[in-house]
Amino acid sequence: MTSMIRHTGGCHCGRVRFEVIAPGDLEVSECNCSICSKSGYLHLTVPKSRFRLLSGDDQLTTYQFNTNTAQHLFCSVCGVKSFYVPRSHPEGFSVNVRCLDPGTVRSMRVTPVDGRRWEEQYPLGRGPPLED
Repeated sequence: MTSMIRHTGGCHCGRVRFEVIAPGDLEVSECNCSICSKSGYLHLTVPKSRFRLLSGDDQLTTYQFNTNTAQHLFCSVCGVKSFYVPRSHPEGFSVNVRCLDPGTVRSMRVTPVDGRRWEEQYPLGRGPPLED
């Protein structure tokens, strides 16, 4: 099993801060759906048990569209989406690895995901199960 470490990160203005427990060598996905491609989001999806909001709950605003399952959480001050509750895993969080603080990520492998054809790949709307 890969050893887990604590990564911290946040939005651009620093009002929203979080921590995530994940390996130092990250497996992330790059989705080509409309919102991910426009924002340059790189997904590190983890169970809720491995994510903790440290500050800024009062600064978050939520955007939903399409099925209204995903909760896209943005800092209301700087507009950065550093994490959100994804439609593919509503029991977890997707962290934007571009919002992680420097110093803890040893390596990162990026895998493309065809989010434009999500329903064709996952008719029930859910992605593959998360590892806890």
